[in-house]
This record gives sequence, structure tokens and C-alpha cells, in this order.
Amino acid sequence: MTLGAAQRRKLDDGAPDPLMTVEQAGEYLGTGTRFIRRLITERRISFIKIGKYVRLERSTLDAFVDAGRVHSQR
Repeated sequence: MTLGAAQRRKLDDGAPDPLMTVEQAGEYLGTGTRFIRRLITERRISFIKIGKYVRLERSTLDAFVDAGRVHSQR
């Protein structure tokens, strides 16, 4: 049984969800920064603007991965 992003957040003892840079998000997902920036440009993933800086929540990245998960048929 896997936990969804919202359920994982509830289990974190109330700790805030860490904000990640585009570079950190690319590392976290094992992709390049270009892929992350494309997701942001196409509005396929939510992000936070802090002045001129773009930040992503880890739970948002987890939800993106969960949405793309394909389950086996067995």
C-alpha cells in the first residue's frame, strides 16, 4: 500500500513542506532542470514565486509522480 502526497504530509509531524529550487527538483526527480522548467512553463505542475525566484514543494513533485504512475495488471 502506498501513501499519497497528502497522507505523507500528515505523517510529517506538522513540519512544513520544504521548498526546492528548480535544480533541486531536477535532482529529486532524476531529471534535468530543462524538464522541470518545461513543466512550469506548460503549467503542468504548480509552483511558488518568491520575487523573481521559482520554488517547488516536495509534495507537488510527489503528486506529479503519483499521477503518472501506471499500475501493473496483475
